[in-house]
Amino acid sequence: MQSNFDWPVAEVLVGFSLLCFDFAHCLQNLNFKKGQRKLCKSGIGGWSSCSNFSASQRRRSASSRVTCCAPSSSSGKPHGGFVMEKEINGGSTVVDVDVNPHPHPEDQGVTPWCISVSSGYTLLRDPHFNKGLAFTEKERDAHYLRGLLPPTVISQETQVKKMIQHVRQYQVPLHKYMAMMDLQHNAHGMPILISQERNERLFYKLLVDYVEELLPVVYTPTVGEACQKYGSIFMQPQGLYISLKEKGRILEVLRNWPEKNIQVIVVTDGERILGLGDLGCQQGMGIPVGKLSLYSALGGVHPRACLPITIDVGTNNEKLLNDELYIGLKQKRATGQEYAELLHEFMTAVKQNYGEKILVQFEDFANHNAFDLLEKYRSTHLVFNDDIQGTASVVLAGLVAALKLVGGNLIDHRFLFLGAGEAGTGIAEIIALETSKRSNVPLEEVRKHIWLVDSKGLIESSRKESLQQFKRPWAHEHEPVKELVDAVNKIKPTVLIGTSGQGRTFTKEVIEAMASHNEKPIILSLSNPTSQSECTAEEAYTWSKGRAIYASGSPFSPVEYDGKVFVPGQSNNAYVFPGFGLGLIMSGTIRVHDDLLLAASEALASQVTQEDYDKGLIYPPFRNIRKISAHIAANVAAKAYELGLATHLPQPKDLVKFAESSMYTPDYRIYRSKVVFSGHASCFQRCVFLAMDSVVKKMSRIYAARGEYNTLT
Repeated sequence: MQSNFDWPVAEVLVGFSLLCFDFAHCLQNLNFKKGQRKLCKSGIGGWSSCSNFSASQRRRSASSRVTCCAPSSSSGKPHGGFVMEKEINGGSTVVDVDVNPHPHPEDQGVTPWCISVSSGYTLLRDPHFNKGLAFTEKERDAHYLRGLLPPTVISQETQVKKMIQHVRQYQVPLHKYMAMMDLQHNAHGMPILISQERNERLFYKLLVDYVEELLPVVYTPTVGEACQKYGSIFMQPQGLYISLKEKGRILEVLRNWPEKNIQVIVVTDGERILGLGDLGCQQGMGIPVGKLSLYSALGGVHPRACLPITIDVGTNNEKLLNDELYIGLKQKRATGQEYAELLHEFMTAVKQNYGEKILVQFEDFANHNAFDLLEKYRSTHLVFNDDIQGTASVVLAGLVAALKLVGGNLIDHRFLFLGAGEAGTGIAEIIALETSKRSNVPLEEVRKHIWLVDSKGLIESSRKESLQQFKRPWAHEHEPVKELVDAVNKIKPTVLIGTSGQGRTFTKEVIEAMASHNEKPIILSLSNPTSQSECTAEEAYTWSKGRAIYASGSPFSPVEYDGKVFVPGQSNNAYVFPGFGLGLIMSGTIRVHDDLLLAASEALASQVTQEDYDKGLIYPPFRNIRKISAHIAANVAAKAYELGLATHLPQPKDLVKFAESSMYTPDYRIYRSKVVFSGHASCFQRCVFLAMDSVVKKMSRIYAARGEYNTLT
């Protein structure tokens, strides 16, 4: 999907002036040397590029190419591009014209869109365009791949089968993770099979086709261990690093990223990675990279429209500070005004560089910063915190679905949380909002049905003055209670939710107490990774005598109890945030409203079938995640249009179909052959193409900075 706009007259004149200037400049760069470059019937026998290319790029050998890209025209056609190429021996001029570096209709060929493809060897090592043995015979000839690959041509489907077998040969989940990430990125040191076949589309195709098997590998729980060892298992930087050293220059740093049409940023400061604490700059990058992989695989956001960022303000992890190999800033974390100023400069620069509709997802910030940042920027930027809002939306969907198994309405239930951080309070708030909306009961009254326990015991009114601001709405009248099991027996909740990050805190006594007060107790142990889960599926089903309705944050295997097999559900954020982000992007939404989160929850709950309920599930199976994401995106977009927050007008008639058509698909594209103009390429034509290279880059940067074009796929 692409927004249309007209080129203003003034900017067209500026562009024409730049064209004239660059045309004259290119004439200066066309250095004709006797015996090397000469004017002939077929045009110029050789050429030099314009000044913004390096000296080594100007001295091109045979089969060299120059690429340029222009923004959309008033007709709505995608970016235009020109690929120039020369063949010394033949004396012919080769010009290939492409439009839009993003996917074309499946029946239309595309050109591998690179800044420079000097050889087929380079193409094979570009993960965006590499197809490995799937390059056809024509493509091997057209793009100088002949002899660089074995003679066999195989399909992408065969490659997928080959790669899943390769991943399955590893027994250790971290090794599987490394194999998958090496396929996606340009890391080193992996087995030769993956190094030769490294490509982005194959990675996403593999993940989409085997999502239930591979999601625990590329996301929770394996990503937790990967983050702890991220600095040692990855040798090449991924994403953008912004540190205190770049203060005052963040806009410049953002412009160093090669992709200009960014739609989603996932940013972390590494202070609270999963339940693992402060992992600093080096290990923290694993989370933004992993989250954005799921935006593309599950939500269909184009990988090249995603930008992972780590903000380095130091670390309080003494082990990292004393590690001579640690690559981040070796200083204590910046706080207070210094921290706030850096983040404010970052948010301002993001909006200036990418426009009003860029989605910024805050990820794994410490509680105090997470709430402050969300509150500060939610009215001026398109911001989203998955730990607070995404988790809450997924849990609410599970609770809405669970009502069909336990009966009653949300207002009829009592909720008890173990954990009162950003996840716990975020879930509590969205439950209160949805309950108030459904029952027409004031929000303050609804909150009295929800209780939270933190490290000091039950949150109640006598503690109110000492509580952090975000905990105070949940401080109700009650006597002090220290232990969780005592809180269960006194409050008698129907729903027990764990967000504490403390493993095995739902003890046998706690589960038995829940079962004694409820025929079907709802128990959600949401902490990640698996080692931090409040209880296992087996413990929940066994201690409740098979009566619990259970879901967890990390995956657990089916459990057999008393002759019946129970399939535990997974309350995984990956259900919501990819589709939620897609809905914001495809509608051009400019702010995240709470009603959009409720819309996402309702859409997810509606995807649970009777077959799922019969198995005791309160979430749909992950194998349908692309369909689920499309429905979530459609529901979110519909609510955005209803609230007047959407800017992509008019509203599509069928938002589900529109969401499906907007999704990035990882199938291989057919790379078109070169178009050869022999005998008619004049000096003037060559100069125009070279000049346009510079002009369109300048104009593209202007429009990208203003956010006036937005290519979804």
